[in-house]
Amino acid sequence: MRRGYDRHGGELYRYALARLGDDASAQDAVQETIVRAWKAGGRYDPARASLRTWLFAIHRNVVIDQLAARRWAASTPDAAGGDPGAAGGDPAAAGGDPAEIVADGAAVVHALGLLSDDHRTAIVETYLRDRPYADVAGELGIPVATLRSRVFHGLRHLRAALSREEV
Repeated sequence: MRRGYDRHGGELYRYALARLGDDASAQDAVQETIVRAWKAGGRYDPARASLRTWLFAIHRNVVIDQLAARRWAASTPDAAGGDPGAAGGDPAAAGGDPAEIVADGAAVVHALGLLSDDHRTAIVETYLRDRPYADVAGELGIPVATLRSRVFHGLRHLRAALSREEV
């Protein structure tokens, strides 16, 4: 991983900075990418992809996760007494306690982190970003049927993880 970071850390940082917009988030994304790559090191196959390609595949998922977490946080009312109307209405009127909404969202973010990169990417892209299956499949270089399968199995794993959390 040191070699990967030394060779590609700058590129990873610039990619994250361009998408996340701030230095701290970009640094966090690079660090998370290296940690995930280190943990998944046994799955790296140089015959399938270069180290750069493999790191960028992981990095793209990290950046997507950070952007999804930002969007979720921006749409969640401030539990510390902020203006619930600023986030799309009064959560109490929608039938939820703000603290419970935050806790439920945190559980979903945690459960998404338990999924494989392929399943998480499929769910984030199709559900959270509301992108068409054909677009996502084309971007990932996989058949639409494979993407649908990843979403199906990813949602099944997500439901199981959430039921274990008793959300």
